[in-house]
Amino acid sequence: MADAVTFVRNEEQAMLAGTLRDLLSASIDMDRTRELSLTTDAFDREVWTALSQMGLVGLALPGEFGGADTTFTDLAIVFEELGRFVGAVPLLSTVVASAAILAAGTDDQRATLLPPIADGTTIATLAVFESPHGGVDQPSTTATKVDGGWRIIGRKRFVTDAPNADLFVVSAAADEGVTLFVVDAGREGVDVESVAALDATRPLADVTFDTIVGEDSVLSGITSTAPLDHALDIAVVMLAAEQVGVSQRCLEISVDYAKQRYQFGRAIGSFQAIKHRCADMLIAVEHARSVAWHAAATLNDPAEAAIAVPLAKSVCSDAAIKVAGDTIQVLGGIGFTWEHDAHLYFKRAKSASLLFGTVETHRDRLADAIGV
Repeated sequence: MADAVTFVRNEEQAMLAGTLRDLLSASIDMDRTRELSLTTDAFDREVWTALSQMGLVGLALPGEFGGADTTFTDLAIVFEELGRFVGAVPLLSTVVASAAILAAGTDDQRATLLPPIADGTTIATLAVFESPHGGVDQPSTTATKVDGGWRIIGRKRFVTDAPNADLFVVSAAADEGVTLFVVDAGREGVDVESVAALDATRPLADVTFDTIVGEDSVLSGITSTAPLDHALDIAVVMLAAEQVGVSQRCLEISVDYAKQRYQFGRAIGSFQAIKHRCADMLIAVEHARSVAWHAAATLNDPAEAAIAVPLAKSVCSDAAIKVAGDTIQVLGGIGFTWEHDAHLYFKRAKSASLLFGTVETHRDRLADAIGV
């Protein structure tokens, strides 16, 4: 079976993948992850510290703002490796929020907000969705001018990692149009209410805003969803890369078990039904990886990304759900137990397929992009 590291594009990326895998293998305890999944604010701070010290939180941010100024394909490697371990860290939320700040903020705002995000000190997340079906172009959350600033009133749903966030990037409807604001999580009038999540290793919350913020909280006064749309595209692609990691690890678990588990005096991997199932899983993983890589490589090309991003969401979500589900079948009775890791991967696969827009939503987007 091919190793995920062999699919990276150059020697530096291979080193990144290998080093990160070694780090995560040594840092993430799956028993600890199971314990965290019983909470509503799961956060493995030791792993977060390790990722921050490696400079991975700000990997794709410009060097002038504390980042490493690398490519989205480098960042995709990080998320693929994280997917192999279903780590309870707010990297996806923080990367996406920082992308919105980078796209919409002034130079002063970037210089102030991004360095503490890049070094892992500040945890940020987007608070933009108001319904389970996505859509960010017509928020019901409002922003009204008041003396010295803005009053933001509204409720955002399913905000990823909100229980652990220090900073929210919030979308609101102002007279000028949809505007992005940066709001401190501890500000008076900001209420975070944790909600039950299928994958509790990625906590969700509803966040209610009835607060007044200063003029410096407005990200450039942007009255367009373009910066937000780009940030969400990054979210979808990194999530797709993570789903590839989930799928790859599930395939490895299945193949290893099929070699070791004996029935009727034979390894179950010698049975035709198991062989075919594992072969189908491998095809799904390889297909998903190629699509996710292509999407990561085209994020800065709006015309190509319009097709590649929703395609990655569709293909990688289907692959992750299929491979994680098939893994439980290969494992048999043990696959349904709390003690085995399989349920963590299945929950991550299923919940990821719903995050930042459902598969159906992205297929509609893909159809529009190709003129179907």
